[in-house]
Amino acid sequence: MAAGVRPSRPQVLVCLGVLLARWVAAGLEAPVIGEVHENVTLHCGNISGPRGLVTWYRDDSEPVFLLSSNSSFRPAEPRFSLANGSSLHIKALRLQDEGNYTCREVLNETRWFRVWLRVARGPYEVEVNISSTGTLPNGTLYAAKGSQVDFSCSSRSWPPPVVEWQFRAPDSSTEPFGSNLTVSSFILLLMSQNLQGNYTCLATNTLSGRQRKVTTELLVYSPPPSAPQCRAEMSQGQLTLQLTCRWDGGYPDPDFLWTEEPGGVAVGTSKLGVEMLNQSQLSDGKKFKCVGSHIVGPELGASCVVQIRSASLVSEPMKTCFVGSNVTLTCQVSGAYPPAKILWLRNLTQPEVVIRPNGHYLITQNGQSSTLTIRNCSQVLDEGYYVCQAKNPVGVREVDIWLSVKVGNTFRGQDMGDVMVLVDSEEEEVEEEDVAEEEEEEEEEADEREESPKEINKHGHIHRVTALVNGNVDWMGNGLQALQDDSSEEQSDIVQEDRPV
Repeated sequence: MAAGVRPSRPQVLVCLGVLLARWVAAGLEAPVIGEVHENVTLHCGNISGPRGLVTWYRDDSEPVFLLSSNSSFRPAEPRFSLANGSSLHIKALRLQDEGNYTCREVLNETRWFRVWLRVARGPYEVEVNISSTGTLPNGTLYAAKGSQVDFSCSSRSWPPPVVEWQFRAPDSSTEPFGSNLTVSSFILLLMSQNLQGNYTCLATNTLSGRQRKVTTELLVYSPPPSAPQCRAEMSQGQLTLQLTCRWDGGYPDPDFLWTEEPGGVAVGTSKLGVEMLNQSQLSDGKKFKCVGSHIVGPELGASCVVQIRSASLVSEPMKTCFVGSNVTLTCQVSGAYPPAKILWLRNLTQPEVVIRPNGHYLITQNGQSSTLTIRNCSQVLDEGYYVCQAKNPVGVREVDIWLSVKVGNTFRGQDMGDVMVLVDSEEEEVEEEDVAEEEEEEEEEADEREESPKEINKHGHIHRVTALVNGNVDWMGNGLQALQDDSSEEQSDIVQEDRPV
């Protein structure tokens, strides 16, 4: 070939075809991996030192010229360039660039080097789908306990990616759920609390090793298993009503709405289910309804109702105590809701003077029954009216008890609790030395027992008093119970009404 004459490209390719037909590979190296839209460099053999004339070809079905170190030949595309005088540098890789490349070097001899280029893409756009769930305002997913939940994950990638699921419960390590080549999916039939946590879909490109993952938090919610419980109680230290609604066992905590019934007028809403009402909002017999609602149902929620009532009082209208002995006053409260606070007060003229327990007064309470025991009765200090007061936020009720303190003797050491002796105004004197006069007095006393019981009208109440003086001891032992029964029956005829304050 004459000097200065530039060989044509077809002639070069024809010669290359002949040479490639005789080419014997010394063994292919591992493929070069490139990423779409990125750059890659293909080396012309693993040789250091001076290099000869280098020419690069795309070697698919037939050789295609790409680039030469001889400046007389222009690159097939602007994306191709030489690096370090011998390597092929390709910009902005495309999937179509994947294939076999051949480098021919002419120095003292002609050498051929083959390179396999693989082009990877992705993974992109990892898509996660979790069915049968709801979404919180912050984007967190939740499922109902016991429900079926479907999981699936996919991603675009070349070659197709391996898709894996991983799960991590709170305060525990990550565990795999399985994998396959294109899409990973599974079903959890019965969601439980221990399946609450973070679910991660991991897509891996098998060629480039590039990974992309998406993590989704899934909460498992459950409504309370039983019905809500309502109660009303008096707040400590003041006459206000506290409404409390409890609906335990669910996750998360439910919301509560208190309403007045009938009418459904809202009283208040809260997460705690507690509302404070003042007395202006209360009346005897009023009902309040609590409606609990939970994020996973039931749709109409669950409810309970409380009805508030003032107290009713029952007590003996009159009691009698002998000087130096003890007496117990009893007050029975019923119908109060919330339960009433029971107080004992002394005298109607000073109704706010509360009796405090001490050595003289003993107060005991069993449920809504209270007793006041007065020790060592004194006519001057203890006789008079006592007030039993029942107080709850709905109202205050009071009942009066008249205590009469008398001077008298017991029969042969019997307890004063066994015999009630009430003496009216004057006591008969008995002269021991005059037997006849004593018999006459006994006849008069017998006549007195046949008379009707005296009635005392005091403070608007009628009290019947039966007087028993002396008498036969044997008859007393056998008939005392009958006498007490009769006395109780007479007193039961007296109407003892509580009065509102």
